[in-house]
Amino acid sequence: MPADPFPSDAPLLSIRGVKVRFGGVIALNGVSFDVGRRQICGLIGPNGSGKTTLFNCISKIYRYEAGDIAFEGHSLEHVPRYRMASLGIGRTFQNVALFRRLSVRDNILVGAHHLGSSGFIANALRFPVVRREGFEAGARLRDLLDLLDLKAVADQPAGGLPFGWQKRVELARALIGGPKLLLLDEPAGGLNHGEVDDLAQLLRQIRAHFSLSILLVEHHMNLVMRVSDKVVALEFGMKIADGTPDEVRNEPEVIRAYLGETHEEEMRHAGAA
Repeated sequence: MPADPFPSDAPLLSIRGVKVRFGGVIALNGVSFDVGRRQICGLIGPNGSGKTTLFNCISKIYRYEAGDIAFEGHSLEHVPRYRMASLGIGRTFQNVALFRRLSVRDNILVGAHHLGSSGFIANALRFPVVRREGFEAGARLRDLLDLLDLKAVADQPAGGLPFGWQKRVELARALIGGPKLLLLDEPAGGLNHGEVDDLAQLLRQIRAHFSLSILLVEHHMNLVMRVSDKVVALEFGMKIADGTPDEVRNEPEVIRAYLGETHEEEMRHAGAA
């Protein structure tokens, strides 16, 4: 019996010794960690620690000069950026980037473009394969409208929605393509306390519903510690902690990076609250 090319216990995403330099500034300096299947991994660190740079390396927006990033056991080094979605990597961005005049429904469907295999002629003549692909995309859309509570605003222009709802539309657009790994860049940015609570519950639902992994960059520490199975902390482009939320919360280097040495006890007490 042939060996499984991607064993079930292998990490979905493996980052090994990744280094990125911008001129004389080292943005990432040998960062290594894994993200397992169906795992929520929080990536934290002060501003300028390299979190978004690492996201951009995974998404192939930036190139890394050393190390490697592997997805399902295969290096991403020579994979072009346009293939990320078809490989199973979806992403949202820190700044919401929707087509403001398009409806919520149409904005979400943009994320399904890579699922179609039919060409121009097949689309022009409406071959059966085109109708089948349209049906499948519609089914995915209806599922997401229900899950993310967007059905009531599906036909409204996305640009007229409150910011928190726009974030949900962008999330739905990343999910409709069926990713195995979802990269979320500051999903709680600009949300109020109640919306952050809703987001925490929604992330757990998404992980369970789609059986996917989530790599989460977030400054909202309470959200990260509540939803993550593991947390990785960066500072000045280097990893300073990697473990469970409790382990990272109590790591002296993390406390120092965020609050300074004199506040170690205060952060520990906040974590226990």
